[in-house]
Amino acid sequence: MNLTVSQPTISSSSVSSYPSKAELLACLPPELVELNPRKAWRSLGISLSLSLLAYGIGTWIPLVPGAAPLWLLYGLVTGTVAGGCWVIAHECGHHAFHPNRRVEALVGFVLHSLLLVPYFTWQRSHAVHHAHCNHLEGGETHVPPRADSPMGRLVLALSRQLGTALFGSLSLVSHLLLGWPLYLFFGVAGGSDYGAPTSHFWIGTPFRNGRRQLFPDSFGPSMQLSNLGVLAMLVILVLAAIQWSPARVLCVYGLPYLVINAWLVGYTWLQHTDLDIPHFASDDWTWAVGALQTVDRPYGPLLNFLHHGIGATHVCHHVNPRIPHYNAWRGTALLRQRFPLLVRHDPTPIHQALWRVASRCAVVRQATPAGGFYYQVQQGCSSEEMEGREFADVGGGRSAA
Repeated sequence: MNLTVSQPTISSSSVSSYPSKAELLACLPPELVELNPRKAWRSLGISLSLSLLAYGIGTWIPLVPGAAPLWLLYGLVTGTVAGGCWVIAHECGHHAFHPNRRVEALVGFVLHSLLLVPYFTWQRSHAVHHAHCNHLEGGETHVPPRADSPMGRLVLALSRQLGTALFGSLSLVSHLLLGWPLYLFFGVAGGSDYGAPTSHFWIGTPFRNGRRQLFPDSFGPSMQLSNLGVLAMLVILVLAAIQWSPARVLCVYGLPYLVINAWLVGYTWLQHTDLDIPHFASDDWTWAVGALQTVDRPYGPLLNFLHHGIGATHVCHHVNPRIPHYNAWRGTALLRQRFPLLVRHDPTPIHQALWRVASRCAVVRQATPAGGFYYQVQQGCSSEEMEGREFADVGGGRSAA
């Protein structure tokens, strides 16, 4: 039975009732961060072998119009499978893959370069994301616009003019297809502290407009190495296009590439965005409050296997990103046991949650003075759209399905 729930609000008094960072970390035993290279290599082997098999099948699909449905299916399946390699590289970026840092850096660098991701610059910006989760100024990735900001007014006007269906569809396309390259090249949806635009490929002008630098000058050599990895992969793709044809490369590599990016953005979007998830300004934000404004979601056994549980254990991941994926399940259980009213889990089916977020989460407004900024529910949003959700309001209990 689903219970209709109302949107919670977090005020300054409820923020003070959150545990400290030390208290959160204390409920996770030290053995959870112990790395098991055998398990790590096995997970990489599974993701890599399945990906190579899937890509290999793509080399046999004919390049004829009649094979278009087969190509779409190939892109969806291969991109979904290869998303596991992205997750392993992500784990390398958190030093949660291998005790040998050089081996770990090499694995992450190679995997992300193969997927056209600048590894070391992504590692830096992702660390900023973890250090300032759901921080309106210092956050990084999926930082929402405030309703009273120029961007917020523009987005709000657009959502009202287009209506729920069109705005939701536009949000899905812009996020899932364009969101990742826009973020890498221009820092779209980054925090205001770092200015706009920012870039994962260049430190200099015009990417130095913020109060703080996302990539300090000292990071230049690491950025150059990341760029070389991406450039090397682009050269490989060009050579492959010369050898076999541009169309073959675009289909075999390009279609899964779009799907991998869509999974990446979709996971991150749903992990940090929903109608009941607040963001905080500097005066009200703390690390523990920010880390607990993430949500675990039900992706099912197949996706949890292929993507190493990245979407189902994300709260634990933000509390301690050094915990490898094979220990995150236990960490999640311990956190839910110790803080049952604070660890978020939304049982809404993924496709429904994705549509709710895309169509209803446009701009944020402060719910109460000195409290969290919540997404402003768009006109026409009914309470039924909030059914079946499980979350915690501080001191207010949990509504469960």
